[in-house]
Amino acid sequence: MLARTEAEQLVSTVPTEPYVAGRWVSGQSIDTFDVIDPVTERRLTTVAAAGAREVDEAVSHARSALDEGEWGRTDGSARALLLHRLADLIEARSEEFATLESLDIGKPGFEPRAIDLPQAIGAFRYFAGWADKLEGRSVPTSPYMGRPTHSYTVREPVGVVAAITPWNSPTMIGSWKIAPALAAGCAVVLKPPEDAPLTSLLLASLIEEAGFPAGAFSVLPGLGAVTGQALIEHPGVDKISFTGSPETGYKVAVAAAKGFRRTTLELGGKSPQIVFGDADLDEAAQGVAVGIFANQGEVCAAGSRILVARSVYDEFVERLVVRARDIKVGDPFDEDTTMGALINARQLERVSQYVAAGIDDGARLIAGGGRPDGKGFFVEPTLFADVDNTMTIARREIFGPVGAIIAFDSESEAVAMANDSDYALAATLWTSDVSRAHVVARRVRAGAVAINGWAPLDPRLPWGGSKLSGQGRELGWAGIEANTEEKTVTAVLSYAPDK
Repeated sequence: MLARTEAEQLVSTVPTEPYVAGRWVSGQSIDTFDVIDPVTERRLTTVAAAGAREVDEAVSHARSALDEGEWGRTDGSARALLLHRLADLIEARSEEFATLESLDIGKPGFEPRAIDLPQAIGAFRYFAGWADKLEGRSVPTSPYMGRPTHSYTVREPVGVVAAITPWNSPTMIGSWKIAPALAAGCAVVLKPPEDAPLTSLLLASLIEEAGFPAGAFSVLPGLGAVTGQALIEHPGVDKISFTGSPETGYKVAVAAAKGFRRTTLELGGKSPQIVFGDADLDEAAQGVAVGIFANQGEVCAAGSRILVARSVYDEFVERLVVRARDIKVGDPFDEDTTMGALINARQLERVSQYVAAGIDDGARLIAGGGRPDGKGFFVEPTLFADVDNTMTIARREIFGPVGAIIAFDSESEAVAMANDSDYALAATLWTSDVSRAHVVARRVRAGAVAINGWAPLDPRLPWGGSKLSGQGRELGWAGIEANTEEKTVTAVLSYAPDK
């Protein structure tokens, strides 16, 4: 792991301009914004912000690349080769990506090394495997006016995809959007998060190095209200893939509806972790703690509602408190640190307000609740016991290291509470009864249910939710379907058999 001073020097090697159709764009007409280190609160770098002009240029070049350019003529096997080459380049420079994520986001380096980067590399390699296998179907059809017919379908790229990524895991979630779209032959215009744009800009330089044709990929750093808004409203965009808050997701859906354009929306969650009385409590406590505190709790699938069987409630709470108090909050570049800083001052204020709401609602604060002295957007790992499922901290997505522990008396009550939420993204079950695990997994409403392990991601598995958690799926074959259109071709044959 690099020292902090070495990591900060790495930032100077990352491009800081929009990347549009094979060239880096700069000029006096482009605004700028600062990227802030959430640990030191100092400026890491200044990035050029794309405006409406750059958005229009990127989308226009993407359309040309598809309709009349080299990218539209690139077949599946060639796209696969490019994606494999890109995966190799990311892997070779994975330490740089992990370091930049620690600086940009505030997460300890072991997290992107163990999760984000392997998942991103795996996604590009997985979808490279699909690129030359996008087959259609031959469909037997009835004669037309007495003449035989031959009907089949083909899968074609949906077109220009606007990909808008969040700041909590920009490399991994960016790969979920970019890899299937490029594999399908779409052109991608990426809008990275303004709080953490550096790994997306590094990725653009590797896409250029891999040899993707101009226009196949562009990256437009900038503010959501300016760059993001211009991108989702651009009539040349055929699909919008967005990960973020329900409030912004609604704006994306409204903008897309005006042109009847496709969307994939992943909008967060308030995921339950159900601990049954027969669970291995040590294993469950460790897993539940990871589900709450990983990435400072800034995770869409964070298991922040902990539903615990009353028969083991007190014992489990004690074990979970020990796990919370063992967490070392600090600089991600200190080897002993196990939890870093929140992304910015706004998020720190948001989390602090939810902690205050938990206390006001009568929940029992049993760990954390405060913040360390000094610089940085840090907050302590926080746990509330004796929570009611109607309390604010049990209903709202906090996006911080705050867990709400709720007791239940029966399996049916646990399932009812798990489903009593405005979100339906993920859930985790902790039990030694394999039959119960599969029965409850069917009953819990969530896009993904994990058994005896929190959120085991894999590029082969579809990811997404329903209700306020969004619509559509990323990854797996669903990622290909989300980026292709199925075209039907029917030929009326002139051949007439002898009578």
